[in-house]
Order: sequence, then structure tokens, then C-alpha cells
Amino acid sequence: MTSYFSSDFKLAILGGGQLGKMLLYETRKFDIQTLVLDPNPEAPSRLAANYFQQGDLMDFDTVYNFGKQADVVTFEIEAVNVDALEKLENEGIAVYPSPQTLRKIQDKGIQKDFYTEKNIPTAPYKKYPTLDDLKLALTANQNSFPFVWKSTQGGYDGKGVQVVRSQEDLEKLTDTPCIAEQMIPFKNELAVIVVRSPKGEVKTYPVVEMEFHPEANQVEYVICPGRIDDEVAKKVREVATQVSEAFEHVGLLAVEMFQTQDDEILVNEVAPRPHNSGHYSIEGSYTNQFEQHLRAILNLPLGETESKIGAVMVNLVGAEGYTGDVYYEKIEDIMALKGVTPHIYGKRETRPFRKMGHVTIVNSDLSEARKIAEQVKNAIRVITK
Repeated sequence: MTSYFSSDFKLAILGGGQLGKMLLYETRKFDIQTLVLDPNPEAPSRLAANYFQQGDLMDFDTVYNFGKQADVVTFEIEAVNVDALEKLENEGIAVYPSPQTLRKIQDKGIQKDFYTEKNIPTAPYKKYPTLDDLKLALTANQNSFPFVWKSTQGGYDGKGVQVVRSQEDLEKLTDTPCIAEQMIPFKNELAVIVVRSPKGEVKTYPVVEMEFHPEANQVEYVICPGRIDDEVAKKVREVATQVSEAFEHVGLLAVEMFQTQDDEILVNEVAPRPHNSGHYSIEGSYTNQFEQHLRAILNLPLGETESKIGAVMVNLVGAEGYTGDVYYEKIEDIMALKGVTPHIYGKRETRPFRKMGHVTIVNSDLSEARKIAEQVKNAIRVITK
């Protein structure tokens, strides 16, 4: 068996943002050597990696030559060169999740087609190669307002997703290949993290409930466990496992879902990496999602996924009207509250709605944790100096 700990083994991580930084907490814990590639010379992961390289994640030669230095390659962002990953895999370097899994997920149109092909429940949709094609379909009554517009590539943190209710909304969209998805009247937005190892061990985390910012289309609160019936939670975990089996992924897969008014579960989209909906696990779970991702991609025994305590996670995003050197106003005040742990991502510059950190609130009483989360949200502001 490979010796990963205090050895010459090297793990390459494509992407050096906050997810990479939090993954590096765990590699440091286990004394696993790491190499990180990111286009930003000030990337949050730069200080914790054994070796940091600045470079373009979409450039074939950069990714290929970087990956050749490692024994296992993983990623914390989907926007990486899949052709380079495939070449590395063909040359005997383990890549997890696999390039084949990533290729299906990178393009939201392909991802939606995959759900249809595999009989995975998802909202009805139509694909359009250009914005003009979408406009023609609306003119011909082949589609109608309102709908959810999604760019098939490049969307993240609320970008590339827009609710379109009128012609005026339509004119604000960018001209890109896209999906027009039927709006679903849902009760809850839910997520489950599924972890899977190469030897086929699979576990799911508890269902989390997500509350979104009404304007930014970003998650404001993640609540674990989700405040839903046990039978619904069981169904949600089953659907998430079905999605995991279909993708045959290795590592973490975050599955975002809708609970409809009649308790049908529809898959929205997935992310093949540690995910915002699993940050609560650092304080709330027996095994946090980042350690779990390492265990999975290194084919080690998977850890316990259940929670130690109820947890609510609050995203810290840049306040509107502020761009520049970041200042966390009233962070000392929130640290005085019961069960509160802030995580600062290491991005020196803030801008409106940029993810700058998160705060976890743990409490044996989930409703109390949610109240404290509201206090946190109302107190701290991410502004400029």
C-alpha cells in the first residue's frame, strides 16, 4: 500500500482558492506533500502548500506539466483543462474525480442531458446555442416566461444564472450557449454531499437546507440537519446516491436539489469537489468534508459522516458599494457569541458579493443556532478599510 504520510508521495491540487486552502489544513494534519497550481499569485492556498505555481488552469501544457510532478491529481474548481487530465490519467497518474466525470459536469447542458439519460429527476429544460435562438423560441411560443436561464459553461457563485420574467430581463442576458429551465415552485433547496472511494465505499452526509440571498443568487445560510421530514430526508439521500452511482465519481460530489410542493425531489446541479454546502462539517461533523475528500481520493477508509451537533453556516461576502482592501467590521463582536467560529479565506481585496469567508455556529438546539446566525449576519460586514 502507498505510504502517503511523511513520505515522498505528492498530491497535486488544481486551484488555490478557499477550498484548496481548507483542503490543505487536512494535508498538513496528515503531513502529505502538496503542489498547488493557480493563476493568482496571491491565491489563498499559496502559503500552506509545499510548492505553489502560478499558471493557467485551462492551458493544456501548464496543467499537464504540473500534474506530471505528482502521484495523484485532484481539483477544487471545475474550470480546468480536461484534455490534460486525460493525458495524465492515460500515462498512469491517478486523477480524482476522473476527467470523464468532470467532462460531464463542466457543461450544464451535457449535465442535464446526462440526468435525462440516467432517469434522474430534474426540472424540464431546453438547450439553445445562442441567445438569438432562445429569443426565437420565445417568439414562436416554444418557450415562455418565466424561466431560469443558465449559461452552460463558466457559471459559479450566482454568476451565469438568472431568473427571466420579462423581455426586459431577456435583454440583460449574455450571448452564450444556455439552458432555459422551467421554474419549479419549491418548498426547499437542499443538498447532500456524497463521498465515494476507488474501491467503491460510499457514504452520504446528512441533508442540508440552503437559504439564498434574494438578489445575489448566493447561499446565505446552510442549515444542518435540514428542517424537513425524515421520510423526505431519506428520499433526498437516496436520489443523491443515485446521482453518485451514475457519475461513478471518486471523491466528493455535492448534489443540489429542489423539494417541490408535493415532496418530489429534483436534481438541480452537482459539483465534484468540496462545496460551500459542506463547510458546516468542519465544526459540525465527525469527519469534515475536506478530510473526507482526501480519504476518498487516496482510497483510505472513509470517515463517519454524521453530525456531532447542529450547525448553521453563514457566508461572508463583500458588502455592496465596497471594493478594495478588505476589513471585517465587528468580527470581534461575533466571536463573543456562543458557538461561533469564523473562517477567513485570505483574499485581501473585497468586492460586492465576493465570497470572503464563512462563519459556523454550532448549538445542540438548531433553532438557537439559526437565531445566532441571524445575529452574525446582521453584525459583521465585509467592507474596505
